[in-house]
Amino acid sequence: MNIPNVIITVACIGIGATAVMDIWLIVLKRMGVQTLNFAFIGRWVGHLLRGRFSHEAIARAEPIPGELALGWFTHYAIGVGFAGLLVALVGIGWTASPTLLPAVLVGMGTVAAPLLVMQPAMGAGLFASKTPIPMKNCLRSLANHSVFGLGLFLAAALVDWVVR
Repeated sequence: MNIPNVIITVACIGIGATAVMDIWLIVLKRMGVQTLNFAFIGRWVGHLLRGRFSHEAIARAEPIPGELALGWFTHYAIGVGFAGLLVALVGIGWTASPTLLPAVLVGMGTVAAPLLVMQPAMGAGLFASKTPIPMKNCLRSLANHSVFGLGLFLAAALVDWVVR
C-alpha cells in the first residue's frame, strides 16, 4: 500500500472510530450521563496555542472564539492520530484483516491521554482526582476509550469491506 493510501486508510479508521465513540456519548447523554463538553477541549487547545498549558478550572478560563469547532476538530484529529498509533504498532497489514483485540487494547490505552494530560491540565487533576467522583470518572473514561477501540475495529472492517 502506498503512502497516500495508508494516510487515507488511517484517517478513515480514525474518523470512523471517533464517530462510534460520539454515538456512544450521545446515548449516554440521552440516559442522563454527563459527557464531554467539546467547547472546553477547544478552550484548552486555544489557550495551549497561546502558551498556557494548565488551568485551575477550564470552565472558568476565558472563552476562545470558535472553541466548540476547535474542540470538535481536535477530538477528531486525536482520533486519527490514535488510529495511526494502532497501525504503527500492529502494522498496515492489520487494516486488510482487522481483529478486535489489538484495536480494543489500543483504545483502552488511549485513556492515558485524558487521565494523565488533558484532565490535569484542565483542572480535574491526575486520574480525575479533583472531581467529586474520581473513580467513577476514571472508569467512565476507560469505558469511553474502550468503545473508541471497538470503533477502531468496526471502522477498519468497514474500510476493508469498501476497499474490497
